[in-house]
Amino acid sequence: MTKTEVIASVAGDLNATEKAVDEAIARATTLVQAMIGGRTALNISPVVGADAQTSVLEAIASLSAARQAMVACHTEMAKDHRRLGYGIYAGADEKGPRPDTIGEHRLRAV
Repeated sequence: MTKTEVIASVAGDLNATEKAVDEAIARATTLVQAMIGGRTALNISPVVGADAQTSVLEAIASLSAARQAMVACHTEMAKDHRRLGYGIYAGADEKGPRPDTIGEHRLRAV
């Protein structure tokens, strides 16, 4: 595999994981809504199912923490990506070598 393929593969897995966590949060919140709606439709006391609903809400809090961890992972990987010099030159394997960045470079125009 080329560097570009490896980077694309890891980025794809990262994005898929972020999407899966978001989907899990959305499904869990839909479950809470269904639990409340079902209880209301059946005219059942709010006490019934309260422990189960609390468990789902705890799961949502845990999923939220997982989402924050994935966002932090994404941020750190983006920093590493730039630090390793891939940045906008991620496709350098196919387009040729990256430009030489050794030496003094001065901004010519703003």
